[in-house]
Formats: sequence, C-alpha cells, structure tokens
Amino acid sequence: MSIARDAFRYFLRRVIGRSVAYPIRRRIAAFERDCARPAEAQFDLLQSIVRRQAATAFGRDHHFADIRTVADYRKNVPAAPYEYVEPYIERVKRGETDALIAGDRVLMFALTSGTTAARKLIPITTRYLADYKRGWNMWGVRAYQDHRPRRLAFRPIIQMVGDPEEYRTETGIPCGNLSGYTAQVQKRMIRWLYVVPPVSGKIKDPLARYYVALRLGIHRPCSMFLAANPSTLLMLARTLNSERDHLLRDLHDGTLRSDIDLPPEIRAVVSRKLAKNPEMAKHLSTIAEKMGRLYPQDVWPSDSILIGTWTGGSMGPYLRQLPTYYGHPVTRDLGLLASEGRMTIPFENDTPAGVLDIWSNYFEFIPEGEADSKSPTVLGAHELEDGKSYFILPTTQSGLYRYQISDLVRVRGFLGKTPLVEFLGKGHRFANLTGEKLSEHQVTQATEIATRRSGHPIGGYSLAPVWDDAKPFYGLFLEEPDAVDEVGLKRFLTEYDRVLGELNIEYAAKREGGRLGPVRAFVLAAGTWAAWDRARVAKTGGSPEQYKHPCLIGDVNFRGSMTVIREVVA
Repeated sequence: MSIARDAFRYFLRRVIGRSVAYPIRRRIAAFERDCARPAEAQFDLLQSIVRRQAATAFGRDHHFADIRTVADYRKNVPAAPYEYVEPYIERVKRGETDALIAGDRVLMFALTSGTTAARKLIPITTRYLADYKRGWNMWGVRAYQDHRPRRLAFRPIIQMVGDPEEYRTETGIPCGNLSGYTAQVQKRMIRWLYVVPPVSGKIKDPLARYYVALRLGIHRPCSMFLAANPSTLLMLARTLNSERDHLLRDLHDGTLRSDIDLPPEIRAVVSRKLAKNPEMAKHLSTIAEKMGRLYPQDVWPSDSILIGTWTGGSMGPYLRQLPTYYGHPVTRDLGLLASEGRMTIPFENDTPAGVLDIWSNYFEFIPEGEADSKSPTVLGAHELEDGKSYFILPTTQSGLYRYQISDLVRVRGFLGKTPLVEFLGKGHRFANLTGEKLSEHQVTQATEIATRRSGHPIGGYSLAPVWDDAKPFYGLFLEEPDAVDEVGLKRFLTEYDRVLGELNIEYAAKREGGRLGPVRAFVLAAGTWAAWDRARVAKTGGSPEQYKHPCLIGDVNFRGSMTVIREVVA
C-alpha cells in the first residue's frame, strides 16, 4: 500500500511539476534573450513606467508626460533617498493611491528590516507581486533544472517567514514582512510543499519559531532550506541539536510540547499538521546516541538538499559555520533581495553574483568613487564594466524612482550583455578616525583574506573605531570562543591590520605615519552578539530574518557600551 502510494505521489509530482515548470522555462529563455539587449529592454521598461504613472501626483510634479529620453528622466527626477518619496507614500497610506501609483492596488506595505535606520514602508502592488513571484519562479525552476540528479523538485521545503501584518494603516492596509505575505498568497498546489505554515510568522519567541519548523519538517524528505540570512540556518541547526530529546519525543508521540511559547490560535494550526512517526523517532534517536548530537546533515543527507541563502556582503562568518551542521550541500545565493524589490536573479551555485532583473526594475548606477560628487557620472546597466563597483539606483514599478537604496555592488561578469552583480554592503556604513574612510566592504573583505592567510577563523564580529589620546585605533569585537587560541588570534590581528592597509591606501598611510595604532581585539562573553542583535531588532522593530549584523560600526563611543572580558594586542 505504501509503495503504491509513494509511486502515485511521485507520478503526480512529475505531471504537476512539468505543467508548472514549462511556462517558467519559456520565460527564462525569453529573459535570457533580452539579456543580450539590456539597453533596449531597460528603455522599454522605463517608457512603460513613465507612461503608466504620468497621471499620478508624483508624475505630474515631475513632468512625466514630457519625458521622451533617459536624459529627460534624469533631468526631471532627482536621485534621492526614501525621505524624498515619503510624503507621497504617506498620501497612499491615507487612501490616496494615485498620489504615487496609477491603475494598481496596494496589497500591503512591506516594512524594511530596520538594520540601519528607522523602518520604511514600501508599497506592494499587484504588479510588484507578479514581478516578485516571477523572479522567484525563475530562480527555483533553474535551481531544479541544474540539480536534476538530486531530485529536488516537488519535495518539501523549509523556509522561515516573517509576520505579514504587524499592524494596519488607518485605511486598513496591512504592514509587515513581505516573505510572510507571499507565503499567504501562494497557489494551493505550491503551498503544500512548504513545511512551515504562513501563520508561523506571528510566533515571537525565537525558540518556538525554530522548534515549530523542525517539528513539522523532521520526518519529511526536505530538499531545500531557504533563509535570506544564513544566521537563521545556524539557529535552526543549533535548535535541532539542543532540543533533540523534545523533538524526538514529540515525533514519537505525535505531539507538540506544551512548554514552548505559542499563542493558542497558532498552536491549533500547527497541531493539525503534526505527524506521528515512532520508526523515524527511533532511527534518529539511534543516530543521536551514536554521534552525541543531532544536526541537519544527520536528518537530511547533504547530497540531497540545496541551501538558498545570501552569500555576499557580511555573511562570511555565518557561511563558514554551515558545513559543521549541514555538511556540504550545494548552495545558491537568493539574489539581491530587498523590500524595495528583487534586483538580481542568481543562476549559478557558489557565487553571490546574479543577473540584473531587467524585467522588474529600471537600473542606474553611480561609480563607487563618485558617491560624494555633486554631479556624479550616471550609467545604465549596459554601460557597466567588469570588476568595477557601483551604487545602484533602482526605479521600480510601484512608486520608487531613482531610489538611493545605498547598496554597493560589484560587476562579476555578464549574461549576454547584462551584468552579473554581487552585493558588497551598505554604502553608508563607514568609519573615519583620521581620514581613512574605512568601508564595511573593506572590513569584510579583510576578514576573509586574513582568515585565509592566518588560518584562524573568526565567527561573529564587529570592527569599531576607538579613540585614544595617544593614538586612536580600531577595535575588533569578538566573542570568547574565537579568542581561545590567543597565539592564533594575534597572528590573525597582525595579518588583518596588514590587509586593511592593502585594501585602503589611506589606512596604510595613517598607520605608516603613526596616526593610527594597530587593530586590537576586545573579547566579549559567548552569546553577547546574539543578545545585542536581538535587542537591536527589538528596538527598530525589524525582521530577524532580514537583519544583517553590522561588521563595521562607525560610533567612536561603541567601546564604552560593551562589557569587555579582556583585550588582546598582536
């Protein structure tokens, strides 16, 4: 009976999979054809946006009806941050949709992560949602196609989502996390693949969130683990190990432990999805007793799963820890994703670079060295050079124009003539003690290089300027486990200081001239960063899944806010 049922399910998956994937494969082929002509495709999109939004208040104020060329657009619309468009968004909140958006419906407002500033509200329209889904579908089908031997398609997926409705506007529009909303509106034939129900986004207690995901997925042959931030995957893995006795008991009995913090209405939803599997519980218990642990690789073999997560920017310290828990599955970056929209679609493994989503947004770029210029060079997607870094200015189809999102990207090749770009970091994250203007990207890059050269890995960390009347310096704040090998840490600090000078000539000059002292390590108690990050997310109201720990903190008073166990000098 079981064999027949499994055979039928496999047949059904293949039939449904082919019917779903076929039109998406056609879209991918059409998209790749347009990647051979990015200038034309982008101009067509810009014209479409300008024509459609010409009658909005923003369009009238910026003379959209008179725009015929890219030069006209740049003349009429300034490159500007969120504050410039915020008054129009406030009007949309009050029900005046055509202040910013014409002929479309606002489904929700996505709240930005709050990582670096107060949270912003981004209008999510039906057109935005269609583009967003298309990008995800192209990413997913391409990932399935590239890994057919792993038979990933139509097997369960573990993905953590946020709360799609933290509150509502005065006109009743929900404001919350975009991932939670998209989970809610998935088609039924797709939704059943996802282990974690959308309602889980409302679970506030971190332990409960991860426990529920594991309880619902531990007995299923999951093929994908999706989380924008790899720190989420680490927390999932650590929870599996620390709570293994509870999880296996619940799996054996078909229960859900009563002592985790779950609202009754969410517990009711989760309870309906519980399975009882004594055989699987016994099998995993045997593994746990033998290994003295229970990690994801012990439950889901690494050669049969794919991890989708961010791999660029400041994610290196988290990514280095994943093999301990997950083994060595294939990893594919999710792309440059923001509440403002999808910027890239990665089509290859083991690289943070993805092709610009030229169908969803119109893109402009400012060379990195001209960020502070009053009249910077502005380039189109077809004008970028391989290996160069730029600040990205997206124009979206839902009300953001020449938007200064502050994302710094680097070109890593081309698909056709369309750039592949990787996220480097937020451009406004820098520190400056003596004129060196050290950027977060330089900090993360230096960490990777110094780790490789010294052989001493670093987990979670932040670099911050420290004032000293005799000679100011930079402090590397890290936790106790990374400082156990003090000899290795001193070797790392020496190399780290050297690499910072290689990447930033002003830093090297200030060190050589005696204006800056060498980097020192400030050792914190284990668990400090997790508590600090939680407090920061709680203060800003951001989403834990979107939050990015800052690897560079520009506050010269930061040292005084931390409890330091000891100091290490190379």
